[in-house]
Amino acid sequence: MHPDRAEPSTGPPRAEPLSTGAEPASTRPDAVGQAQPSAQNSAQTSAQTSSVLAPSPIPAPLRVAADLSARFLLVVAATWVVVYLLVQIRVVAIPVAIALLLAALLAPVVSAAVEHLRLPKGVATGVVLIGAIALFGGVLSFVINAFIAGLPDLQARLVQSYQLTIRPLLAGPPLNIRMERLDNLSGELQQSISANMSTITSGALSTAATVGELASGTLLLLFVLIFFLHDGARIWHFVLRIIPLAQRRRVDTAGERAFASLVGYTRATVVVAVVDAVGIGIGLWAVGVPLVVPLAALVFLGAFIPVVGAVLSGSVAVLVALVANGLVPAAIVLGVVIAVMQLESHVLQPILLGRAVQLHPLAVVLAVAGGVVLAGIVGALLAVPLIAVLSAAVRSLLSPHEPGPEDINPLDPLQARAGPAEPRQRRRLLRVATAIRSRFPAQR
Repeated sequence: MHPDRAEPSTGPPRAEPLSTGAEPASTRPDAVGQAQPSAQNSAQTSAQTSSVLAPSPIPAPLRVAADLSARFLLVVAATWVVVYLLVQIRVVAIPVAIALLLAALLAPVVSAAVEHLRLPKGVATGVVLIGAIALFGGVLSFVINAFIAGLPDLQARLVQSYQLTIRPLLAGPPLNIRMERLDNLSGELQQSISANMSTITSGALSTAATVGELASGTLLLLFVLIFFLHDGARIWHFVLRIIPLAQRRRVDTAGERAFASLVGYTRATVVVAVVDAVGIGIGLWAVGVPLVVPLAALVFLGAFIPVVGAVLSGSVAVLVALVANGLVPAAIVLGVVIAVMQLESHVLQPILLGRAVQLHPLAVVLAVAGGVVLAGIVGALLAVPLIAVLSAAVRSLLSPHEPGPEDINPLDPLQARAGPAEPRQRRRLLRVATAIRSRFPAQR
């Protein structure tokens, strides 16, 4: 082909050289200046990536243990601050906590009076509260009068038991205490009281101060209980305002589940305490132990501390029977106490407490022990319901399917368990069907 002959262009148009004499972007000085920072950024990114991917000098198990330890220490520190503040304001915190327990016990009664008797909420609250105070005062007066009436009989039996049983036992081996010293035991006791009169007086003054503190706490308890019974729902909705709006309904559901668990706990504990007191009281009356009514009342009060309280109060009854009646009656009373404890642990608590309070016995014992260490008898009384409430609330918050708060009745202990809401009629039919299947198993 001749080089001077022009041919039509069949391919893509060729790029013409720039007429302005501009250089390509890659060769311009300003482009070089802009390309250098990007290269530096990429170098820094690659250096950071290599540093992340590089093996750490600290072993992975040690890093995980350090993270867990730091979080654990933060939780412990926050818990310690809360407990410390509660201990500092225990004069207020303890009456409020006991008022909450009593509100869980009496709130279903107030609700029933409003629904069935058509009473206004304030009138129903006053009637129920006055009735509860009258019942408690009547029972307390009956117990005190029974104790005063049975005290001379107990004193006579103690003297007789000391002369016939305890004194020969102390005088014999291995103690071998001289009879003269045993005869002068009452005189030595009086001398010891006279020598320690200042200590006894200071103890009496501290007891008087404790009585004054107890009276003020009782008044505060009654005042708080009135508002819990009358305006409990409004107080709870006011507390919910501190919760973010996105989680408010879920927290409301968890709170109602927790209160339903508390209602079930108080109701079941009262029933268990009555059964323990009646059972052990009948055993003491059959054996002929003095102070039957005060000892039964002590068993009733002790049953409000799960597992431990009934055992300790039953041990007091056995000790009184041993000192006042002898070894064989004490063994009979011990058998009665053991039988009642077995009935409580294997029948009453699984049926009554198991529906609303899903706690392992080890958790109950540890909670009671921790409560005793922190706050004595009051701590032992409040530890288990606190654990039950927290357990119900946490289970509700962790449940993947929870209904709205409007579908839950906080006064129904059966609604303490987390899960989808079931109509009341359906739950009753399910319980009846389960009972029928358990009584009449299918024959194969």
